Amino acid sequence: MSVQMVLLPVFVQVALTFGLLIGMVLARRKTLVSGETKIRDIALGEPNWPKGATQIANCYRNQFELPVLFYVLIALALPLRRADLFIVLMSWVFVVTRFAHAGVFVSSNDLGRRSTVWLAGVLVLLAMWIYFALKLLLLIWALRTT
Repeated sequence: MSVQMVLLPVFVQVALTFGLLIGMVLARRKTLVSGETKIRDIALGEPNWPKGATQIANCYRNQFELPVLFYVLIALALPLRRADLFIVLMSWVFVVTRFAHAGVFVSSNDLGRRSTVWLAGVLVLLAMWIYFALKLLLLIWALRTT
């Protein structure tokens, strides 16, 4: 697989994270400008943002949880030349689940749907890690037996 094909889903995931960051900043700014939120109520990090701004902020923060394992996997698979078609395809599936999760999170925030999509992403990422680990361990075993 080319480096570009491996990295493209990573860049799309990063774009999602920046999109949520910008959305969070705009939502928070809107509440400050309208007077709905007072600076004194949030100056020390108190959780006094309105629901909509909090949803986006929580979704943004969530991009530094599960996706970190995705970034680590790609950061290992790429230089070790173990990023094949399966890894690339599953990367896209994972990123699609992250977009779906974010869409539910910042809109209806339906916990049932959000949890289902989150679990789908977890299972895809778990499959990727198992596949990567087995490929690497089998390679090491093959090198030792020759």
